[in-house]
Amino acid sequence: MTRPERRREKKKYEKDFAAFCRIMKQYFPQFTEWMRELKDPRKFRTYETEVMLMTVIMKNICNICSMQKMTDEFLKEECVGNLCRVLGVEPHEFLPHYVTINNFLARLGTEELERLRKRMICALLRRRKFEDARFLGKYWMVIFDATGLFHFPERHCPHCLKKVMNKGTKEEKEIYYHHVLEAKLVLGDGFVVSIGTEFIENENEDVSKNDCETKAFKRLAEKLKKEYPRLPVCVLADSLYASEPVFGKCIRDNKWHVLLRYKEGSIPSIAEEYRSIAGMGEAQELDRQIAREYPRKGKIKEKHHMEWVPDIDYRGYKLTLLALGIEIRSEKTGKEETKTFQWLTDLVVTGKNAVEFARAGRGRWQVENEGFNIQKNVRYDIQHANSEDYNAMKCHYLLTQIADILLQLYEKGSPGIREAKRGIKKISSDLLKSFGERLTGEDILFITVRGYVKTVT
Repeated sequence: MTRPERRREKKKYEKDFAAFCRIMKQYFPQFTEWMRELKDPRKFRTYETEVMLMTVIMKNICNICSMQKMTDEFLKEECVGNLCRVLGVEPHEFLPHYVTINNFLARLGTEELERLRKRMICALLRRRKFEDARFLGKYWMVIFDATGLFHFPERHCPHCLKKVMNKGTKEEKEIYYHHVLEAKLVLGDGFVVSIGTEFIENENEDVSKNDCETKAFKRLAEKLKKEYPRLPVCVLADSLYASEPVFGKCIRDNKWHVLLRYKEGSIPSIAEEYRSIAGMGEAQELDRQIAREYPRKGKIKEKHHMEWVPDIDYRGYKLTLLALGIEIRSEKTGKEETKTFQWLTDLVVTGKNAVEFARAGRGRWQVENEGFNIQKNVRYDIQHANSEDYNAMKCHYLLTQIADILLQLYEKGSPGIREAKRGIKKISSDLLKSFGERLTGEDILFITVRGYVKTVT
């Protein structure tokens, strides 16, 4: 990009907040009304529900990691005026203080925010802009994975999970923590959004055994099936999910399909049958070669060998075990590397679609990268407890997932962002700067006039 082009693009970024609001209005024209309709637990209100929630959403959009810093950054009269104008509420002197927000979130039901997210997901699916993301042209890929959120040296609340470290030694100690299980909907290459959340938590502090990821999966799968009864789903997950209870919940109960990472230790009988059939030369195979060129690595050649055995019976379920071996050679360094992958699926694998299965299976890293790594280490800092109240912690987490949907739509739908190759943190800092500049009448017209918004997936 030339310097004159960069200058023109930079002028566009001066209106980042207006562009973000335009994207939000285009995809979710009733977003303000949806927030307004949530059940407000307060008897006396200084601030509207939508102002309280949108303030936290903007905190996440602008990559502000603490509530105290949010209050400091949003002191500007321009920030207050802009948010009130966009939401269509009477002007306030200030945006709500972080203590006011945390008191509100401590009493707000998490189901209210889940209902708001569901409306957003349904709106995206109805627009049919993301149909190309369907696996095999039919199924929506939903990736399940868990991650840690908060850790404490002492019990934080009755719902804490507990672990004993260095048991039986002088260094023995107890730690308390909170985990969450996420279901992420794949809407395109690098576009992964939260569709469901289940907090892994104990019912009380007297339980003999911690809640766990597999129990949380059962609860979340039941919840998603109830919320999206007709959504054709293919579940992607790691080898922990290769088990009869998961097959029963997904295949038998929910009528979903699965594509799970497989390790021989998960279900040894499947590995034995696979080796037996492959050893007789009855496995189906496919070979291909790929050449890629990278700016630093130079030209890379890959040899892919796929083989699969269908109709392996496991407790009444007919499964296919697909194996992928990759030989990687760098022409620049001469270095050679091999990688192997295995997956289990109840879908039919053929020579025509085997590559798509392997691509989808390897794509599970998206929930770890876009879904968790970025949210932990680059943007949002989801491991930071924004409140001492556990219910408020959960509400903060759900609002982060809602903000992430909006921000990803903005990043992929605004012209010029990809061309300019702005980094993740730079996009958020530019949004914060723009949020602090008063919207003009022209900006408001730009936000409200409906038009075509291009989305890159």
